[in-house]
Amino acid sequence: MTTPRFDFSIHATDGKARTGTIRMKRGEIRTPAFMPVGTAATVKAMKPADVRATGADIILGNTYHLMLRPGAERVARLGGLHHFMRWDRPILTDSGGYQVMSLSALTKRSEEGVAFKSHLDGSAHMLSPERSMEIQRLLGSDIVMAFDELVPTTSTPQQQLEAMERSMRWAKRSRAGFDAGGEHAERAALFGIQQGALDEGLRRRSADALLDIGFDGYAVGGLAVGEGQEAMFATLDFAPGQLDAAKPRYLMGVGKPDDIVGAVERGIDMFDCVLPTRSGRNGQAFTRSGPINLRNAKFGEDQKPLDESCGCPVCAQFSRAYIHHLIRAGEILGAMLMTEHNLSFYQALMADLRAAIGEGRLTAFAAEFRAKYYRGGAG
Repeated sequence: MTTPRFDFSIHATDGKARTGTIRMKRGEIRTPAFMPVGTAATVKAMKPADVRATGADIILGNTYHLMLRPGAERVARLGGLHHFMRWDRPILTDSGGYQVMSLSALTKRSEEGVAFKSHLDGSAHMLSPERSMEIQRLLGSDIVMAFDELVPTTSTPQQQLEAMERSMRWAKRSRAGFDAGGEHAERAALFGIQQGALDEGLRRRSADALLDIGFDGYAVGGLAVGEGQEAMFATLDFAPGQLDAAKPRYLMGVGKPDDIVGAVERGIDMFDCVLPTRSGRNGQAFTRSGPINLRNAKFGEDQKPLDESCGCPVCAQFSRAYIHHLIRAGEILGAMLMTEHNLSFYQALMADLRAAIGEGRLTAFAAEFRAKYYRGGAG
């Protein structure tokens, strides 16, 4: 059977939650899925084969960072992002819009796009829907994200309206730019991004515009930007249901393990976040009894694994005391082991969520997870 360009099948539902499979040329993605973040063509402190061994089906690359260094054209000359970094499975690339707004100096927004200066060397650049599509094509992305405008949830209602409307105009231009991509468009997928801050009416208008344009999947954008979990969940109570239920729904930039459980309960299928890798480099390990800080002196002679219920290679071989020593000594291996464990923890959580949905016991699983996780850390 010929592998489809993009196909999403739902296997089971439990309340609003679903479990399914995305099928693409470079492989299948089990949902709900967590995508480790490989910002600059690397998941920090991990080799690609080790990322795959944690259970990851797909990773995320960043348009903004890769366009600045080493450059999308260079990556294309070197065989594309998959060949460049030796990852042979699907890659989703974000559009660069969030980083332009949050990292760049002296940005100037217009209908054309965003003119900005690089945070690396101050060089001038323009990122537009068309250029974002071109960069993601040069990288060879499997799932391409439309270019959008993000404003804080604390911005005024008028600013939120204007940003949402501009994002929808840019979504239409992204669709046209992607479709003009020739062979790449024939094997990749394009996701639209819903905006509208915390406002149900704006979210509805955004969803209607995206559905009218037509995309392979839809992201809920503009959340996890400081609004807090309660406000995020309140928005997720309605936002995913405004999108096409037959297509994957992706919550961008989320998140903490309990954020993910709550979002899955509300119908989200895909996630990405730097938290497991960034926390690992900074001494925080995720466990089923909550996060723990391995810098803490109490772990200096603790011979237990990071998480006694974890089956990852790190927990099978190394003690908290040893990893505490590595971190306190500034040894690179400490960051490597912590990152591998954290990514394994996230992938095990996704597997547990998929199993719970498939067996119709998500409510019980989520309650048990929260009861244990909120105890405040395994100690």
